[in-house]
Amino acid sequence: MKVKTILVSQPEPKIENSPYFDLIEKQRVKIDFRPFIHVEGVAAKEIRHQKIDLNNYTAIILTSRNAVDHFFRIAEEMRFKVPDSMKYFCQSEAVAYYLQKYVVYRKRKIYVGKRTFAELSPLIKKYKDEKFLLPNTDKVKPAVPEILNGLGVDWKQATFYKTVVSDLSDLADVSYDVLVFFSPSGIESLFQNFPDFEQKETRIAVFGNTTIKAVQDKGLRVDISAPTPETPSMTMALEKYIEKVNKGK
Repeated sequence: MKVKTILVSQPEPKIENSPYFDLIEKQRVKIDFRPFIHVEGVAAKEIRHQKIDLNNYTAIILTSRNAVDHFFRIAEEMRFKVPDSMKYFCQSEAVAYYLQKYVVYRKRKIYVGKRTFAELSPLIKKYKDEKFLLPNTDKVKPAVPEILNGLGVDWKQATFYKTVVSDLSDLADVSYDVLVFFSPSGIESLFQNFPDFEQKETRIAVFGNTTIKAVQDKGLRVDISAPTPETPSMTMALEKYIEKVNKGK
C-alpha cells in the first residue's frame, strides 16, 4: 500500500530546514506532528521528600535540555543561588550549548561528552572527588546508574521531572498510513489512549532497539526501523520505504 499520510509522535520541528519538510515536498506526503508524551516538572516540595539539598552537591550531570530547565527551575523555587564554582557535566554539545540559557558559558566549569552517557563517563571519573547530582526523569535508562556505580563516584539521582502520557482522544477517528515512534513511552501512550488499537494495514516506524522491543512486546509489526548503516536517521528510513512502496504513484 502506498504512503500518503504519516503521524510523527514528536513536536513539529522548529527549524525551517528540517528533513521532514524536505520529505513532505519531495515525496508529496502529508506529515502531522503530535507529541504522544510530554514532560511535567516535579514540585520543589517533592524534591525535598527525595532528601535532596542542593547545597550538598558540587557537580551537576545533565543528560538533556529538560534536565537543564528543571534543575534551574527547582534551584529558583528553592531560592538556591547556584555557585559560580558549580561544575556541569553535559552529555552532548547540544546540552552544553543549551546550558548557556542559564549561565555565562566562558565563566563556568563545563565538561562536555560526545553523544552517549558512556562517552561522558571518563570526564566524570576524572573528577571523582566531586559530589554529583543527576537531575533526571522518572524513567532513567538503566545504563546510566550502572555506569555511575561502576565509576565509584559519590552521586545521587533525583526525579526533577516526569514523562506523562498526552491526551490523544481527538485522534480516535483519524487514521494514518504510518505511525512513527522514538521511545517505548510513545508505544505506552498509544495503548493508554487506545487500548483496543489494532495495527491492520498501518505501518509502524521505530527508532532504536528499545522501541523496536516495545512494539514487538505489544504484538505489533515493525515495518520501518532506524538507525541502520543505510538509513541512520528516521527521515532517511521513511524516504527509502516511501520510494519503494509508492513507485508508479
